[in-house]
Amino acid sequence: MPDQSPPNITPKTYTCYRACGPIVVDGKLNDPSWIRAPRTDLFVDIEGDLKPIPRFGTRAMMVWDNDYFYVAADMEEPDIWGTLTKRDSIICHDNDFEVFIDPDGDTNHYMEFEINVLNAVWDLYLPKPYSKGGKADHDWDFVGVKHAVHIDGTVNYSHDVDRGWSCEIAFPWSSMAQYAGVNCPPSAGDSWRVNFSRVQWEFDCYKGGYLRKEGVPCDNWVWSPQGVINMHVPENWGHVIFSDIVAGTAEM
Repeated sequence: MPDQSPPNITPKTYTCYRACGPIVVDGKLNDPSWIRAPRTDLFVDIEGDLKPIPRFGTRAMMVWDNDYFYVAADMEEPDIWGTLTKRDSIICHDNDFEVFIDPDGDTNHYMEFEINVLNAVWDLYLPKPYSKGGKADHDWDFVGVKHAVHIDGTVNYSHDVDRGWSCEIAFPWSSMAQYAGVNCPPSAGDSWRVNFSRVQWEFDCYKGGYLRKEGVPCDNWVWSPQGVINMHVPENWGHVIFSDIVAGTAEM
C-alpha cells in the first residue's frame, strides 16, 4: 500500500521488549518491566509539530509475554476529574487515554480501547475507518482484558493541585486473534500498527469540583501524529516491533 501520510508526518517506531517477569495490573508503574522498558517520546498535538506543545506531559510504554500485550501510560495532570463509571460509556466525553491496534497494518479490522481516571472503559471494533463507511461494533470486547488506574492526587476536588495519573492495560492475545490477520501472539520481528491518544477537555471549577466547558473542543495529544484531527487514519499510526529481548537486558 502506498504511503498515505500527510507531508512532514513520519509514523513513530517503538521496540516492544519482553516483560522481565509478572506484571501486577494495579495502575502503578513500579513493576520491573515498566522501570526497564523504554518510554515513548512525549506526546504531541494530533496534527503534529506545527501545533503547540501539549500543556501536560504524556508518555507510554509497552512490553509483551506469551499471554498479553501490556500498555502503560504516565500522564501529568494538575486537575484530575472524571464522571463516567459505566462500561462502554463514551469515555472520551471525559479526559481519557486511548489505545488503537491494527495488527496486520491493513488499515482495516482494528480495535480501540479508552480508559478514564475512574477506570471506566470503552472498547470497540471497526471493520474499516469511519471515513470509508466503517460502523463501530460497540458490543465487541477485549475479552479478558485487565486494566487499572493509579491516581497521584485527588479526584474531582479542585482545591488542590494534583500530580497526575497512570494506567496499565493487559490485552490478551486471544481477544485480538479473530481480527488480527497475523500471528497472535506475534513472533519476534513482527510489526503492528498502534497509536495512543490522550483526550483533554477544558473545564471550570464548580462547587469544589469540575465542570467541563460545553462547546469548547477537546485537545488531542498523541504518540504518533496523525496530521489531521482524526485518530481513525490507521496508515499514520506508529510501528510497534516485537522483540524477544527481555526489557532491560540489552542496550536500548
